[in-house]
Amino acid sequence: MSFFKTFFASLLAIFVSVFFLFLLGVILFVSSQKETEPYIGDGSVLEINMGSTLIERPSPDPLSMLMQDPDRVPITLRELESNLEKAAADQRIEGVWIKVNNLAAPWAHLAAMRNEMLKFRETSGKFIYVSTEDIGFNEQSFFIATAADSVFSPPETFFEFDGFFIQAVFFKEFLDKIGVEAEIFRAGDYKSAVEPFYRSSFSEENELQLQAIIDNVADIFLDAVGRRTGKSRAELDALMNEEPVLTSRGAFEAGLIDKLLYPSEVKKQIETRIKEQGHRELRTVSYNRYNRVSRSAAGIPKAAGNDKIALIYASGNIMPDPGAPSVFPDSREMITARGMADHLKAAREDDQVKAIVLRINSPGGAGSTSDLIWHEIRQTAMEKPVIASMGSVAASGGYYIGMAADTIVASGQSITGSIGVFGVAMNMQELFNEKLGLYFDEVTTHEQSLWLTPDKPMTEVARTTFQSYVDEFYNVFLQRVSESRNMTIEEVHEVAGGRVWAGTDAYEAGLVDVLGELNEALAIAAEAAGIEAYTVESYPKPKSLLELLSGSAQKQVKILLNPGIKELEHLDPIFHILKNDSRTVIARIPFDYQIH
Repeated sequence: MSFFKTFFASLLAIFVSVFFLFLLGVILFVSSQKETEPYIGDGSVLEINMGSTLIERPSPDPLSMLMQDPDRVPITLRELESNLEKAAADQRIEGVWIKVNNLAAPWAHLAAMRNEMLKFRETSGKFIYVSTEDIGFNEQSFFIATAADSVFSPPETFFEFDGFFIQAVFFKEFLDKIGVEAEIFRAGDYKSAVEPFYRSSFSEENELQLQAIIDNVADIFLDAVGRRTGKSRAELDALMNEEPVLTSRGAFEAGLIDKLLYPSEVKKQIETRIKEQGHRELRTVSYNRYNRVSRSAAGIPKAAGNDKIALIYASGNIMPDPGAPSVFPDSREMITARGMADHLKAAREDDQVKAIVLRINSPGGAGSTSDLIWHEIRQTAMEKPVIASMGSVAASGGYYIGMAADTIVASGQSITGSIGVFGVAMNMQELFNEKLGLYFDEVTTHEQSLWLTPDKPMTEVARTTFQSYVDEFYNVFLQRVSESRNMTIEEVHEVAGGRVWAGTDAYEAGLVDVLGELNEALAIAAEAAGIEAYTVESYPKPKSLLELLSGSAQKQVKILLNPGIKELEHLDPIFHILKNDSRTVIARIPFDYQIH
């Protein structure tokens, strides 16, 4: 049965690949007919249609995005930075019009975008207008809007201004009902990744660290709103604690937005401004079209020389290499020791690469894999400067690999720290025996042969041994922090214990060197290498045509034969533990933090 399933899945993948090959040929033909350098008329306004999110960089599977409406493709931070830099220098561009609705994006990304908008206004003297349509503003999108000259919204559109929360799901009672007991091993009172397995609510320690993180978000949000509106923190807190502001009309009356205008009226407002500046008509240029405008055409001189900085993205869970690719590969990004070693080697051996920036977006993962990557980075740092730049999250194993760099740069809103480890083993004896009527028998060679089988509880010897294993790795983690941060073990204990920190607090605690975004990390790398002009070369490299076709085809087959059930996403940590080797020491934050 398994053979036929694999055979037909492979056959279907071939047909889907052929279809994508034909589609790609059509797209390449159409693209070849288009101008490579778009014409931009004087008095143009750059129009940016934000999607539902803001991502770090383009999808690792760009072929999967070809069928999307170009205006719906998520905006990436790197492209946004480039387009705003070009628009600031481009004399043909008079301003920027950002259309935004509800956004769901990490606050570190939002803060980076807001900083780029403020930089654009300051350096160019040009305007930025932000407007919304029928979906309206939530706090994330309004945070972006606070960097604009003017903010507009239709009169009857949604507007959210009611505070923030972090929510987690706990499964202890669910496990009790199905007859499964989680055997927990951890090092650090704040290492709360395993709490859902044995509690029904946050521990006091976990609630403390989560409160600090969410308070950090509230602080930067209300500071931005206060700077724009002139309202004090007390006034804004009172506004959020009262009856929630849920309409744009209410937001206008509260002085949060400038005018109640429909989209067509916003366009007329911009047109009036353009004509006042001496242009006959308003011309808008789309974000995707402006992507194709070269830096030289925008008026930015080309960097002299051939010096490069390698920008290596470390995104996703840190996991052991899965080996041979599956017929149905996981489409999510993953950091492996082999993959990172290959990228670091390529950067080391390229004589034009003078420094390396490691961009980390990872909640952590396997401790052993994190240690292998740490070693590869340390070896590389002996040859060339290596700067770690933390994205939205660089915690636990993500922090572990970052310590190998010469300098650690973090956004004020990065989630980091979580210096701690844990392990989980599932005892499913009751589920097997009493719920399902399944029994196991075996023959063994030694007393501890069955120390980690799911059909029976662990022995006391096994528990003690596994806890020692976890504690041993935790001590290595502490030692790595001590050496990296020039702290005593006692000082490390004060900031460790698995505690999660926001970037600003991590800086105060001495866990990071500099507060800043990716640009700051690149500047530090250039200074360390003694270069001024450089280009940035990103790793991983874009996939080949064959890899794109194969990956997209297999992804589509996986969706067809195994459609996801959104409601089961809450149980993913359980399945993650069950399907992976339970003997692994895990250095990972509790869950993927979603601040709503």
